[in-house]
Amino acid sequence: MALLYDCKDDTKRTRGISVAVRAVRAGRLVVLPTDTVYGIGADAFTPDAIAKLLDAKGRGPDMPVPVLVGTTEAFTAVAVTNEAAEALAAVFWPGGLSLLCHEQPSLDWNLGDTGGTVVVRMPEHDVALEVLQKTGPMGVSSANLSGNPPSTSAGQAREQLGDAVAVYLEAGPTVSDTPSTIVDVTGDVPTVVRLGAIGLDELRSVVPEIVGPDDEPGAPAGPEETEEEARARREAERAAADENENDVGPAAGSSGDETAPG
Repeated sequence: MALLYDCKDDTKRTRGISVAVRAVRAGRLVVLPTDTVYGIGADAFTPDAIAKLLDAKGRGPDMPVPVLVGTTEAFTAVAVTNEAAEALAAVFWPGGLSLLCHEQPSLDWNLGDTGGTVVVRMPEHDVALEVLQKTGPMGVSSANLSGNPPSTSAGQAREQLGDAVAVYLEAGPTVSDTPSTIVDVTGDVPTVVRLGAIGLDELRSVVPEIVGPDDEPGAPAGPEETEEEARARREAERAAADENENDVGPAAGSSGDETAPG
């Protein structure tokens, strides 16, 4: 039977986070708040748990699960970073920025049909961060059945997901429905895939050379686009499309639900 903890009460919050962390480590699913919508999460390195997550939502591996992290060390452990990615993360994390990166090639995980990429975000929510700092990276998607509206409370998520989830952490209604901004940092020049919580001027104050969504519209692979570049572009576009429906972070989308549940 699923357990729900009211994290607005300090004692219940401490107990709930402890139970949720144990559940994640045991390969079970939890629902947790983020700074956008509520997310359904699992240990990123437990393929069976990620499969349960996708099954609970009623979706397939063609829409991979984005990853939420609680520390920059966790970010660099799962993603191949560069100067631009690290600069953006240093300024805008935790917060509404999802970064599309190449995944670390040594990782033994299965987030879905990622094409070797992963969308990573650090959410700006104290409950989520406390969980993530104890569990390590989690695959997190919006806490709803595929095609349904995202949940803005753990109670709403429970109505949709029921006992497929072991632990629900309730922290009250989410306060923002603005999706995360997604930036593709897989190439030599970072490119904005989708503008959201972070504006283009803000991004350029950190990385002046960043390409905006209107500067270089997406186009089919041409003779000057390598296979790797084309795959990264498709993953970025899929991340944006997925996040537009269900945003959690990173966000966002691996492609994102965020979501970057952004």
